[in-house]
Amino acid sequence: MTTQETMSRDRRSHKELNLSSTKKTKTPGASSTLPPLDWARSHGPITGALSATTGAAAAALLGTATGMPEGWPLLIGAAGAVGHGIGHSVRRKLTLRTAVARAASWLVAGGWTTWAMAHGPLSWAAAGSLAALGVGIGAAASHTAAWEEVAEEERFTAEARAAAAEMDGRRRAIAAAWQDRIRRVCMVDVKVVAVEFWETGAGFSVEAELPGGPVTWDRISSHSRALAADARLPLGCTVHVEEGAAQGLVVLDIMTKNIMREEKLYPDDYSPLSILTGIPWCLRPNGEEIRVFLREACALLLGPPGSGKSTFMDVILTGFARCTDALTWVIDLKQGAIGIPWVTPWLEAQGLIEPDDPDNPAPAGTRPGVDWLAATPKEAIRMLKAALRINKARQLRYQKLMRQQDTTLLPISPELPQIEIVIDEGAEALAHANNRREPEKRELAELIKEVMRTTRAMGIRKVLTAVDGNLNTIGDTVVKRFSPLSIALTSGENSGHNVGKLFPKVRIDSNQLNEKGAGIIGDSGANGFAPTEFKGWKSLPSMVRRVVLATNDRRPTLDQVSVEAAGDDYRERWSPARAGWLATAAEAVRNGDTDEDQAPGAAATATAVLDKPEPSGAGDDSGRRHRSLNLSYQRRAEDDPDELAARFLAEIDQTYGTTEEPDRTRRERPRGLNLSYNRTQPQENSDAPDGDEADRVPLLLQRAYDAVRAAGGRMHTADLAEQLGLGATELGTELGRILRAVGVERPGKGTVRVGKSEPRTGYLAETLAEAIRRYRDAR
Repeated sequence: MTTQETMSRDRRSHKELNLSSTKKTKTPGASSTLPPLDWARSHGPITGALSATTGAAAAALLGTATGMPEGWPLLIGAAGAVGHGIGHSVRRKLTLRTAVARAASWLVAGGWTTWAMAHGPLSWAAAGSLAALGVGIGAAASHTAAWEEVAEEERFTAEARAAAAEMDGRRRAIAAAWQDRIRRVCMVDVKVVAVEFWETGAGFSVEAELPGGPVTWDRISSHSRALAADARLPLGCTVHVEEGAAQGLVVLDIMTKNIMREEKLYPDDYSPLSILTGIPWCLRPNGEEIRVFLREACALLLGPPGSGKSTFMDVILTGFARCTDALTWVIDLKQGAIGIPWVTPWLEAQGLIEPDDPDNPAPAGTRPGVDWLAATPKEAIRMLKAALRINKARQLRYQKLMRQQDTTLLPISPELPQIEIVIDEGAEALAHANNRREPEKRELAELIKEVMRTTRAMGIRKVLTAVDGNLNTIGDTVVKRFSPLSIALTSGENSGHNVGKLFPKVRIDSNQLNEKGAGIIGDSGANGFAPTEFKGWKSLPSMVRRVVLATNDRRPTLDQVSVEAAGDDYRERWSPARAGWLATAAEAVRNGDTDEDQAPGAAATATAVLDKPEPSGAGDDSGRRHRSLNLSYQRRAEDDPDELAARFLAEIDQTYGTTEEPDRTRRERPRGLNLSYNRTQPQENSDAPDGDEADRVPLLLQRAYDAVRAAGGRMHTADLAEQLGLGATELGTELGRILRAVGVERPGKGTVRVGKSEPRTGYLAETLAEAIRRYRDAR
């Protein structure tokens, strides 16, 4: 049995109540070898006697020298006996013996001082009597201290016994109530053997013995909703039932306080983790972390809109980033949205985008927070094919290592990391598994399933997310079959439907789990755990940057065997030709000029022109130029604007071919991007405006209107961009600017339903026609 299998099996045992917890709070500074200094500490028997005798001697000497009346020390001693000896002892609830000893010490000290002032303090009689006085006070103090310690211990023991009795009374009351409730609701006569209160104070657990015969714990689990209703639990609180540590035992987790409503930020703990020892993903209602074990398992996360799925994805990526033996590859066919924040610090360090905080830029040497990011079907296909090649290479090249480790699983380590492929909105790919009209997406869907089926032993696993669990969304049952770890977020629409798809036999009332980030998680693997409620951590946008920088030096790199197998597809994943769109996308996200349906286009576009390195020559510094994006169009240089525009258009023409520009004066030069390289001659159209009206309407707006009207009045952004020969990001950014210039907004936040397809961002002919009308009416 491998080490990771042993850890997993020990960690995933059945529920067993811990009724003898010995956890202690660590005292700060307890590891110091030096004695602590406590200036507020009271006197002990020795120091108290020394203080009393030296004080009396000093008072006698001072009184004799100054002619103090002889009766004053005795009055002071009497006042001390009343105030400290009696009053302080009563307030501290000390014993009578202690009060008498204190009062007597004050009176004896005052009497000696009076006698010494009368007969002279500098005599052997005075010194001897003072020494005897000190010994007597010390002995009395020592005796009373021991007596007081015994009395205090007895008092504390009595209080502890009373508290334990009270706790036992609460336990007995709860045990009796739930024993009767289970008998009444489930028709099962159980015996409650233990009650454990949660440290969070949000509930308690009850362990019970089942009667003999055919009754199992499932019978009580099937009545969990009825038990919660019978107990009159607050809204949002549930009763979770699972098997105990031994057969014939059942454990009920009863939530009495809705902690799902509380937002808990992800802890500021970015310490190293391992894929072999589990990754914390969320919290149980009792505050315990739920750790997932993904060495051999894929995961399926279902989250309807508004359920907190994006936040949960950040937590997943954070866990992988903290692992010293895992690499994260991300596929997001919606503009790479979940991956862009994880590469933004790297873009800052490369000087490709301006940092959000100029005073705290990402340091040099910052790496991308994810090892590969694919935002188009083509790049995703390239990634998955590389994963299959890595799988074959590892199977051949690491046979000796596996024999040495005596295992059939690849020994994962920081030098040989696991590859975790996170696919956001997998429905975008899997829904096209049988679509013959889109062969690229169909190939992608088949590759996703092939990787899930064939790469487990060699350390390549997946986390796939979707809106719901319908077969028309995730393709077929392959995804569920190879994803024993299942998560259903239950806030938002279709939440109950998702729970039924992933956990058909679960009896948890998901309607009570209606807070964002709440849901049900379960692992149906051999060493998994039963479905249970959970609450996810809330992540802040700034957390991603902190995680990337904190884990930068310990995130692993791909082993050389895998790099050779993946080839140039892997080595050039961050090259300008394939990742040049990232800088533009990151800036668009910051400026709010993105479209949900946009996909990154080619790197060499009007908004991200690649700067290829030139051969170095003598006498110049061209050899120091980096292979990176040229974002000169964003520089605030003092060059002439016309000169910058001319240079910009020259680069475009060099990439896309030379076009003729209409003669415009500087006053008439339009603002924004010049898309002349996509211009074609306008088609004959009876509705086309004439003369000055045509000049006022941007050509891109007119072409988009013609295309959408010809398609039936509505069109998705991706389809429109393809018909116009533009990238979706480019089209959405420029066309959005054109519409905003005349105050036109797309209805329904820009979502359009075309035919029977899912609603996605797009354009209506009516919207574009309104914009054209406003441009014509502008003076």
